[in-house]
Amino acid sequence: MSSVADRDLRISKLTKEFATFTAVKSLDLVVPQGSFFALLGPSGCGKTTTLRMVAGLDTPTSGSIHLGDLDVTYEKPYRRPVNTVFQNYALFPHLDIYENVAFGLRRRRSPEVARQVDEMLALVELTSQARKKPPQLSGGQQQRVALARALINRPEVLLLDEPLGALDLKLRRSMQLEIKRIQTEVGLTFVHVTHDQEEAMTMADTIAVMNAGVIEQMGSPTELYENPATTFVANFLGQSNLIAGKIIGREGDVVKVQMEGTVVSIPADRAHADHGDGWVGIRPEKVLIAPAGQPIDAPGNHMTGAYVTDVSFVGVSTQYLVRMPWGQELMAFEQNTGVRGIIPVGTAVDVSWRPEFAFLLDASQDVNAGIEEA
Repeated sequence: MSSVADRDLRISKLTKEFATFTAVKSLDLVVPQGSFFALLGPSGCGKTTTLRMVAGLDTPTSGSIHLGDLDVTYEKPYRRPVNTVFQNYALFPHLDIYENVAFGLRRRRSPEVARQVDEMLALVELTSQARKKPPQLSGGQQQRVALARALINRPEVLLLDEPLGALDLKLRRSMQLEIKRIQTEVGLTFVHVTHDQEEAMTMADTIAVMNAGVIEQMGSPTELYENPATTFVANFLGQSNLIAGKIIGREGDVVKVQMEGTVVSIPADRAHADHGDGWVGIRPEKVLIAPAGQPIDAPGNHMTGAYVTDVSFVGVSTQYLVRMPWGQELMAFEQNTGVRGIIPVGTAVDVSWRPEFAFLLDASQDVNAGIEEA
């Protein structure tokens, strides 16, 4: 048996084939003990199938699942130190909240049921609701009951399958912070499956972006957002402007690219291609615009001859579409700080961005990958 110190969840060459397609293809993954890990991707990418194999609800076609040294690949669900929280909560409607949470302990005839249930209700801030039935609670409260019922069994890994999908936007946002707080307090490994990019970025320490049964890229939310390695990740996680260019070559710690008549520089550690054609990527909030001839606070790639084709005011920011001289429309998001007014449609503008914010992708990848799904 492994020591308590090494209880990482290790998935190796995990594959799941159904009659007509392969849902998960030779997946390798290590989820460090005590971390909050998200599997993010569109419907049908294999994330829920992966979760179900870890839970023991689906049998892998091949590959292995270990918790530390413990091989749980073909272990029955109830024999695994793993619990799952589903989107529909699956609470017992005839039992009150207290008894819902106590259910697993009573079944195992655990000692000190009352103390453990009281502690768990305090953790999820539902002490005052203990004697209510699930239908009397809001969706967010029911979700917290489902969490408490799973956590009281002290699983080593808690699996969350689209746990906030049934909640409205405002409640979802507060529950994201709530679940993150609970995870930090209990220190267990949480594996969270979601198609919601904001949810994954708010809650997880590490995100694995899945697409068509494989992991496209894995890293911290900042890393994936700032330096996507594929067009799918660039488009699925937030929005990106991708502009065709020809790679000139590396000069010191930058890669130079000929892009529609302008030579742009990309930091070498953000260049995921080194020769031939490439996609120059820049996030919309990093694109700066100003009425033609006015200064832009961005030393670097400066382009003229563009004009505003669309303006959307969304409260915290204004989102512009800007048609470039070569015909492509770029997105530019500007914070509404009040420093200047909104630039009207039709205004001639100059466009710029700081070179250190750009990234470079291989042109053999589909420029639209990830857009439909997001």
